[in-house]
Amino acid sequence: MKEPQFEDGAPWKRRFRAPVILWSQLAAQEPARGLVCTNQSGMYQLYAWDVPTGELRQVTDRPEGMDRGLLSPDGRYVYYLDDEGGNEQGHYVRLPLDGGPAETLSPELPPYSSFNISLSRTNNFASFVVSDTSGYHLYGLDLPAGGHLGRPRLLYSSPRLFWGPSLSAQGELAVIDSSERSGKLQYSLVALDTSSGQVVAELWEGPESSLNATFFSPLPGDLRVLAKVNRGDEETLLLWSPLTGKQEELALGGMSGTPNVYDWSADGRWLLLSAVDRARQQLSLYELESGVLTRLEPPAGTFEGPLFAPGGEIFVRWQDAAHPKRLIALDPATGRMTRTVLAAGDVPPGRPWRSISLASAGGQEVQGWLGLPEGEGPFPAVIDLIGGPHGVALESFVPPAQMWLDHGLAYLRVNYRGNTSFGRAFREQIWGQPGRWEVEDVAAARNWLVAEGIARPDQMLLTGWSYGGFLVLLALGKQPELWAGGLAGQAISDWRLAYELSNDMIKGYLANLFGGTPKERPEQYAASSPMSYVEQVRAPVLIIQGRNDSRTPDRPVEIYAGRLAAQGKEVEVHWYDAGHNAEAQVEQSIYHHELMLRFAWRVLR
Repeated sequence: MKEPQFEDGAPWKRRFRAPVILWSQLAAQEPARGLVCTNQSGMYQLYAWDVPTGELRQVTDRPEGMDRGLLSPDGRYVYYLDDEGGNEQGHYVRLPLDGGPAETLSPELPPYSSFNISLSRTNNFASFVVSDTSGYHLYGLDLPAGGHLGRPRLLYSSPRLFWGPSLSAQGELAVIDSSERSGKLQYSLVALDTSSGQVVAELWEGPESSLNATFFSPLPGDLRVLAKVNRGDEETLLLWSPLTGKQEELALGGMSGTPNVYDWSADGRWLLLSAVDRARQQLSLYELESGVLTRLEPPAGTFEGPLFAPGGEIFVRWQDAAHPKRLIALDPATGRMTRTVLAAGDVPPGRPWRSISLASAGGQEVQGWLGLPEGEGPFPAVIDLIGGPHGVALESFVPPAQMWLDHGLAYLRVNYRGNTSFGRAFREQIWGQPGRWEVEDVAAARNWLVAEGIARPDQMLLTGWSYGGFLVLLALGKQPELWAGGLAGQAISDWRLAYELSNDMIKGYLANLFGGTPKERPEQYAASSPMSYVEQVRAPVLIIQGRNDSRTPDRPVEIYAGRLAAQGKEVEVHWYDAGHNAEAQVEQSIYHHELMLRFAWRVLR
C-alpha cells in the first residue's frame, strides 16, 4: 500500500468533491421545468432546473443534506419526507419551487416512516404508504386546482408489508404491491378505488410468481397499469386492466435479463425499457401498437433513469468507472449520445474496471467488477460489498474505489447472491437465511484474487456499507483466517435488536426477508447476526455509524464493539450525527474515508 495522501488537493479528494447529477426529473405537464439532486454546494440538495437553459437554483438547504424528492406534474412543488436529522421518520411536505414555506400533507398523523409518495399525472391526487406498530396504511388526499391541500384519508391497511402506490393518470385508481398472500418478498397487485378505498381487483399468479406495478398509462381514462412479473426464471412485463381483468404481455423476445420500465411517452405510444443481464445493461424502445422492440446503443458504461425529453430526445444519467454521473441526451433512433445536458465536474484520470466471473460454493457462478492499480501484482486488495440486498453493482463512478486504486490496492466489487439480474434462484437463495451464501461468495472472491496472482493472501480487506457493512462483520466472525481487516459503515451486528429498534417500514421488510419475526425465527436471527461470532473475530475492525439512523440503529453496534473491546480485540468506532445517508455531506464522507485510509495503512503495515 502506498502511503496515504491527506493533503486537501489529493486526487481522491477531488473525485469526492466533483459535482455529479445524482438524479433528475421532468415535470409531466411542464417538461421545461425539472428537479435535480446534485452536490455542487458540497452537500446533496435539491435544485429547481430550468430545462431550456440548464440553469439550476437551489431550493433545499438541510444541514444533513437532501437526496430524495418528487416533482409535481405541474413543476410547481417538490414533495419530500420532512424528517428529524435524517432519521427517515416525519411527515410528507410540499415545498413551492418558486418560494414560500413548506406545507405539511398530514399534520393530523403522528410521525411515520415511509419510502414513497405518488402523484397522479393530472396533479389532482397524492397517495403514500406509512407504517406503524399495527401495520401498513395507504393514505390519499385531493389536490384541488386552487392549490389547497385536502385532508388525508385512510384508503387501505394491512398487517403485511406493501409498496407503492402507482396511480392512474387522474388518480381514480391506485395499485399496490402486497406481500399479504406470500408473507415473503413476493407480491400480488391490489387495485383500489381511491374515492372509497374499496378493493376493485387483485392480480395474483400463485406462490411461484411475483408482480410489481410500475406505471399507469399517461392518458386520462386509460386505466391500464404496466407491471413486472417474475415466474420462475422468466421475467417479463404485462399490461393489466384492473376493471376488466384483461392482461396483455409485452413481446420482449429481443431483450434478456431483468426488464425495467423507466418512462411511458405522453402520447401513450411508446415505452422506454431497460434490462440488466448479469450486471450488463440494455436500452430499448417499445411501440405498444405494433409490439416492435428497438434496441438502442447508449455509450459504454452505466445509464440511469432514461426518460422521454422535450424535442424528441431521451435523457439519461451516464457514468463509468472513471467519469462521474452527468445528464446526457440520446438520439431516440439509435441511442447514441448527442450532447451533454447537465455536466459533471472534472476529475483526475481514474483506473478502469473490468467484469470478472468466478466459481463460488455449490458451483455457483458469481460476477464482480475488478480494478487494478498501477504496477505488477500481487497487491494488497479490498473487496467492496454493496448495500441491499437485492441490488446490483454496475460499472459506476465510485470515488472510494479510485481512492483504493490510487493507494496501490486492487479493488473488487462483488455481486453476491441475493443481487438481481442473475436469475431468480440466485436472488432468492438468501431468503430465510441472510448472510449464509453471501459470505461464501465473498470468500470465493478472495480466493480467486489470490489464485489469479492479483492479491496477497495476508493483505485482504473487506469494506461495505449498510447490508454490505453487515456482511463485513459477519465474514470477519465466520471466516476469521481470511481477512486482515474490516471496514464497515452503517452496519448491523444483531438482527434481533436491529428489528426492535428499526423504523416500522424496515421491520416489515425484515420479517419477509427472514420468513418471520425474531419471535417466530429466533435461531435464524441469531445465526445471521455477527454478534453470534464476536469471539472468533481476529482482524482489526473499523465501524462508522450514525447516531440518528432508523434503518441500522446504533445500539447493536455499541454492544458489538464493547464485546470486541472486552476481549482485547482491536476495534475502532466513529460516530456521526446523521441518519442512514452518511454520504450526502461531501466533506463528512471525505473525513470518513480518511479514517479508512489511516486504518488500512496501519493494518496492512
